[in-house]
Amino acid sequence: MAEPKVLRGRAWVVDGDTIVIQTTQIRLFGIDAPEMNHPYGKKAKWALHALCKGQIVEARLTDVDDFGRTVARCQLEDGRDLSAEMVKAGMAIDWPKFSGGEYGCLEQPDARKKLWLADARQKGRMFVWEKFEARQAERRKDC
Repeated sequence: MAEPKVLRGRAWVVDGDTIVIQTTQIRLFGIDAPEMNHPYGKKAKWALHALCKGQIVEARLTDVDDFGRTVARCQLEDGRDLSAEMVKAGMAIDWPKFSGGEYGCLEQPDARKKLWLADARQKGRMFVWEKFEARQAERRKDC
C-alpha cells in the first residue's frame, strides 16, 4: 500500500473544519464544525485560526469527500491533532460516520446541544438546516 500524500505548510483557515495548505483546500478528518453563518461558526473558525497561527501544519491526505474536497489528518508541529483539538475545545463534534468514533470521547458534555445544526446534519435532519437558513434569509431581507 502506498504512503499517503503529505502536505506541509502554513494553513489559511476557511472555517472551523477546513484549511488551505499550498492551494489545496483540506477538510479536517472525522469532525464537523458549524458553518460560518450558523451559531458558533465564527468562533470555531477563530479557534482553529488560533491553533494554526505561526505553525507549520502537516496534512496526511486520506480521502476525497462527496463534494470533491480533500480530507486529511492534520497535525501541528508539536504533534497535536487539529481535529482532536477542535473537539476538545468544544468548537467541533466527532462525526462517527467518518471517524469511527475516534473523537467522541473528547467531546465536551454540551457540545452537541451547542452545535445543534452540525448534530442535525449528521443525523440526516436537513429540514432543520433549511428552516434555520430560511429564518436567516428572512432576517436579512427585513434589514
